[in-house]
Amino acid sequence: MSPFVVLLLLFPLTLLAAEDEVAVLLHLKNSLHIPASSAAEFQSWLPSAALPCNFTGITCDAGNLVSAIDLTRKGISGTISFSSLCLLPSLSKLSLGSNNLSGNLATDIHNCSGLRHLDLAANSLSGTVPDLSPLSGLRVLNLSGNNFSGQFPWISLSNISVLESLSLGDNSYDSSPFPMVVTELTNLYWLYLSVCNLHGDLPPEIGNLTHLVNLEVSDNFLSGPIPPEITKLNKLLQLELYNNSFTGNLPVGFQNLSELSFFDASSNYLTGDLTELAFLNKLVSLQLFFNDFSGEVPAEFGDFKNLVNLSLYNNRLTGSLPPKLGSWSEFNFIDVSTNFLTGPIPPDMCRMGTMKKLLILENQFSGEIPASYANCTTLIRFRVSNNSLSGVVPAGIWSLPIANIIDLELNQFEGPLTKEIAKASSLNQLYLSNNRFSGELPPELFEAAALVSIDATSNKFVGNIPASIGKLKGLLSLSLDQNMLSGDIPDSLGSCSDLSSLSLAANLLSGPIPPSIGKLSNLNSLNLSNNQLSGQIPTSLTSLKLSSLDLSNNRLTGTVPSDLSINAYNDSFAGNTGLCADANSFLPRCSSSTSNNSDKLRTVLIIILVFIVAVVAGTSLFTIIRRRRSSSGGDYPLSARGSWNIKTFRILTFDEQEIINSIKQENLIGKGGSGNVYRVELGTGKIMAVKHIWNFPDGAASAEGSNRSTAAAMLSRRSLLRSKEFEAEIETLSSIRHVNVVKLYCSITSEDSSLLVYEYLPNGSLWDRLHSGTGEKLGPLDWETRYEIAIGAARGLEYLHHGCNRPILHRDVKSSNILLDEEFRPRIADFGLAKILHCSTNAAFRDSSSHLVAGTHGYIAPEYAYTWKVSEKSDVYSFGVVLMELVTGKRPVEIYYGEDKDIVQWVAANIRSQESVLGLVDRRILDAAEREAAVKVLRIAVICTAGIAAMRPSMRTVVQMLEEVGVGILPIGRLGNAVGVKQLVLSTDEKNTKLYQ
Repeated sequence: MSPFVVLLLLFPLTLLAAEDEVAVLLHLKNSLHIPASSAAEFQSWLPSAALPCNFTGITCDAGNLVSAIDLTRKGISGTISFSSLCLLPSLSKLSLGSNNLSGNLATDIHNCSGLRHLDLAANSLSGTVPDLSPLSGLRVLNLSGNNFSGQFPWISLSNISVLESLSLGDNSYDSSPFPMVVTELTNLYWLYLSVCNLHGDLPPEIGNLTHLVNLEVSDNFLSGPIPPEITKLNKLLQLELYNNSFTGNLPVGFQNLSELSFFDASSNYLTGDLTELAFLNKLVSLQLFFNDFSGEVPAEFGDFKNLVNLSLYNNRLTGSLPPKLGSWSEFNFIDVSTNFLTGPIPPDMCRMGTMKKLLILENQFSGEIPASYANCTTLIRFRVSNNSLSGVVPAGIWSLPIANIIDLELNQFEGPLTKEIAKASSLNQLYLSNNRFSGELPPELFEAAALVSIDATSNKFVGNIPASIGKLKGLLSLSLDQNMLSGDIPDSLGSCSDLSSLSLAANLLSGPIPPSIGKLSNLNSLNLSNNQLSGQIPTSLTSLKLSSLDLSNNRLTGTVPSDLSINAYNDSFAGNTGLCADANSFLPRCSSSTSNNSDKLRTVLIIILVFIVAVVAGTSLFTIIRRRRSSSGGDYPLSARGSWNIKTFRILTFDEQEIINSIKQENLIGKGGSGNVYRVELGTGKIMAVKHIWNFPDGAASAEGSNRSTAAAMLSRRSLLRSKEFEAEIETLSSIRHVNVVKLYCSITSEDSSLLVYEYLPNGSLWDRLHSGTGEKLGPLDWETRYEIAIGAARGLEYLHHGCNRPILHRDVKSSNILLDEEFRPRIADFGLAKILHCSTNAAFRDSSSHLVAGTHGYIAPEYAYTWKVSEKSDVYSFGVVLMELVTGKRPVEIYYGEDKDIVQWVAANIRSQESVLGLVDRRILDAAEREAAVKVLRIAVICTAGIAAMRPSMRTVVQMLEEVGVGILPIGRLGNAVGVKQLVLSTDEKNTKLYQ
């Protein structure tokens, strides 16, 4: 029998001797998994030791008995047996926080009746919290940051009246009101109840806890006004109320909190002015963003000698900032963006040389940038865009050594961009658009090797584009349009291999288009319009996969390459009188003859053309009549039609004839703008989905009805299906291998139609499950399933945008194009082809009263209405609408949103109203923790649907944000020992997006 078992048998008949405590601790060590990084710290835990007092993490009392165990942040995992640890008779402190411990908190902890300090925070403990009232001597209890669930553990607190520090936050308790028992613990100096699923008011009895130095109740669902009784807590150092639904003004007497150093009430619905904060001169950090505060920033803030962080963005503040603001301390950052502030920028916020972020965008600041910021070498972000600032930018701003973004756009700055920019070694985003900058672009600009985005649109830059631009291998976006740049486009641009967007429009550029641009395999948008470019269009451009091309209004000559002479680019060549094309109705047709176009020849050609049209029309009419007579129920007998060609993209267990024979009315399961969809059961029992696309008007009429515009659209598809572009797109889509993108098995084509064979998804579309009778019949989707659909679909789009050799734009992201397999895993469907089909029809119907747009009403990004162009950010917008559907259960367009309004406008109008944002969540989502997660996803949806495309995140960022909702964010609290979950509301700075437009 082992010595440890003997000890257990003897207990509690006798207390352990000091030397026997070694066995207890060694048993603890053997029950844990200790990572290699911590193994050295346990080398002192030796069986040969007479006493454990020299063990790492062990403290003994005067009698050499173990009084404290502190194994915080050792990376240990496993489960803890308190029945053994409680054998230690003098144990008063047990700290096992910030590890990977799992299992339940068993009731055998009751045997540790001598505990005064219990810290199990930031582990993976689960289950309900047992009644801890037998531990009546506890002074410190920290169970935060675990996976505890069930009822909030208020019963545990009813008999522990001596508690001084209580941390129960960051757990998934059932919804409950604020626990009144807490207000009876009048010895508390530390209270951490963030992320506890608390609802209702913060009770006035909170004023009983007059010893509190820390009060954190953030990330809950608390509402109503901040109780006036909170002003009795005059010892408070930290007050965290963010991400709730508090309303009203700051209570009168708030200035009584004279010791307050850290105050965060951001993301609530607070109103009124900031007068009550004017005398809190010990403030170190003040964060009140995303509220509805108005009035001026108190002048007294300029005298706060400890202030380090100030974040007031997205309010309605007016007036000037105090001139001395941030000049007394080691100031860190200021964000007062999106207010109505005026006057100059305070000059001395970097006086101590510690400032990292200056963010004042979207206000009405005026005057020049103070020269002092030219020496603020600690700045990481310098954003002053969308103000009324003017003058010459201090030279040192250009050379800030660790700044990663300099944003000066939408002001009235003038003067040059200086060569000091070469020293900005960390700069990756430079925004200068809509100013009055002048002079030449310095070659040194392109020595800033970290640059990924340059926007200098709408300035007065002159001279050549420096050839040194080719050094920027990581450049993603370059916009130099609407300047006065001249000379040739440098051939070195072809070395910017990551470039996805290039705009040099509206300059004075001349010479040929360099063929090297065709090397930019990632290029998605190319705009060289309104210049003086000459020569022929390089054939190398045909290798690019462009969603947007504009070469209009130049002096280009010759034949447009056939691969660019497609309807999608009809307007791309306008204003080039020397251009012709073999197949483009917007350009004159090229002629091999050099003779003059005499009136006689023109007449002959017209007669021949009329004759040909008449013959073709007559033949087509006869064919249509014959086909309609031979068809039954709108189906055309495919098996009787000519020869078929098959292209396979995966291993097939069927032949084309089996598919062709199954295109029958009884197998029809769906109709869409690009064709009908059939459910085909093969002889093997496997089921496939087959899309049938006609390319003649009879088929259009059969499949789509008599709608003329649809028939015309189907007619235009005839040439499309034969085009090289269609074939290239099919090959691109056939190469896609991603779990969240529908599988294309093969294409089967004939002269007049095409069959695309996809995997069959048995649970239909997300639209069906959310909005149709199918969903009601099968029951509502639970939140876990909705979240998995959201993140799976996001990963599919991320792959299309970022994981392919060339980005693929879906152009019709919507819930009906997200299909669900047998386990409700999502697949992105109807991509690529929708893009081509819509491109081909858009130009043709540009001047028609009936447009076929790139997308579906309710999902279309607003920029499409005035640019007719889309980008990856258009897909992001549409996906944001899908997220709103998932969270709210509502359709993109509903009558009760109001006239001409959609779900995006409805959410934006209600997410900041006096009602809780929870009111937007689908009522079929019942669990409180799930509703909280749904709110976070809804906030991501709002970011995705920002009105300005550039402000939307990439799909890669969207995936990351959604993943954060799934795992939670658990940084250490601001004062060092409280775990807090910061809200998912993103600042205008951190993600370069804004939550509300």
